[in-house]
Amino acid sequence: MYIHHAMQELTLDPDNWTDLRTLGHRMLDDMFEFLETVRERPVWQSVPASVRERLAAPLPVAPSCAAATYDEFKELILPYPTGNIHPRFWGWVMGTGSPVAMLADMLASGMNSHVAGYDQSASLVEDQVLRWLAELLGYPSTTSGILTSSGTAANLIGLAVARNIAAGHDVRARGLQHDGAPLIVYGSTETHSWAQKAVELLGIGSDSLRKVAVDANFEMRLDDLRDAIAADRANGLHPLCVIGTAGTVNTGATDDLRAIAKICDDERMWFHIDGAFGALARLAPKHRAIADGIELADSIAFDLHKWMYMPFEAGCALIRDAAAHRAAFALTPSYLTALERGIAAKPLEFAARGIDLSRNFKALKIWFSLKVHGSDLFGQLIDQNIDQAAYLRERIESEPSLELMAPVPLNVVCFRYHASDAINQEIVLRLQESGAAVPSSTMIGGRFAIRVAITNHRSRRSDFDFFIDEVLRHAGELEESR
Repeated sequence: MYIHHAMQELTLDPDNWTDLRTLGHRMLDDMFEFLETVRERPVWQSVPASVRERLAAPLPVAPSCAAATYDEFKELILPYPTGNIHPRFWGWVMGTGSPVAMLADMLASGMNSHVAGYDQSASLVEDQVLRWLAELLGYPSTTSGILTSSGTAANLIGLAVARNIAAGHDVRARGLQHDGAPLIVYGSTETHSWAQKAVELLGIGSDSLRKVAVDANFEMRLDDLRDAIAADRANGLHPLCVIGTAGTVNTGATDDLRAIAKICDDERMWFHIDGAFGALARLAPKHRAIADGIELADSIAFDLHKWMYMPFEAGCALIRDAAAHRAAFALTPSYLTALERGIAAKPLEFAARGIDLSRNFKALKIWFSLKVHGSDLFGQLIDQNIDQAAYLRERIESEPSLELMAPVPLNVVCFRYHASDAINQEIVLRLQESGAAVPSSTMIGGRFAIRVAITNHRSRRSDFDFFIDEVLRHAGELEESR
């Protein structure tokens, strides 16, 4: 005989919703204040030793007050971010986010949708966002796509589809353990490091990644590409895919995408574009010609958390051949079989387009931002960033002690002070540690370069004037101390 014993059943919902609501309103007000006053703070500051020690505290076993925990957040965490929301953060290629998108992320977290597919609004929103993005980049309405965590993940998806479709055998069933010709992937020496990770993860191997030389503008040499493909065919290898880049990470160069598309068509190869930030130049009224040819690729990857200023994470992969996309990833075990009616009345389409089954509602912040701001404003902001890069180039060229290290076709400016690599490195470190500005660095022609990548909707020309003044000030101090 079953005997019922009364017991308290637990939940993570609060005992007092009013108290939590009050705290939530305080959090929201504080975050608006944090964004509104961003110029008043250093761009970046290192986490002090005392804070590091407290953030290494042991596992909390017992509960504590939500308000007290929030106070800890404000003391230990909020003051020490990467700094990329600041108007003078131009390191690597990081976007700034926006207040509207922040609110949308809160709404998405509140809904906590599982966006593998299902009959739900979140899936319809992602489909709509993907249609909008395909339209903006000139892809047909039949294009397939998926939102991802990053450009690396989006690029991996594009290359995986290429491998599966163009390999000449059933890669999903047999893998690459067969007696066919080894697959070869081509990219320029300026191709981002995701390509090496991808060929390694996909079993193609980094030895099969051909790094084609670039010209004086850091664009892929097409004659060298043709020669490499011909040599590999002559040696019994299988040229699989060419990776073109729209906006290289080092200098912002864009390969001749139309010409690469023609080579791929002639050679019956897959054409993939890494358009991490440069593809979105297509939205910019004044500079859209920079991204000419992106619409010809079989697949393209780009990040909306870069040049569409979304909060992390928001990458995207678009695949022209929807059937090829699905064929690379679709898998339907019994526990995921669609039924005639109910929540699972349709296949889990997004789970069939990528690696993840569990997926969050990334599309809402993009949908919300495009609805509130309109696509035209994003294009104007991208134009603004490109114009700011041109302005910074002019400032550098007007200073006798500064040297431009590469052309500035897009939004990346590489330069140095006329001194040793060690002094230039110290200038970067002092800029960062003082909180004045955050550039990053790279090597151009074997020499250290100060690198400024502008994907920041808060930056103003006066910020670049201040930046140059600070570079020269630190350089002068270093010269005097020698």
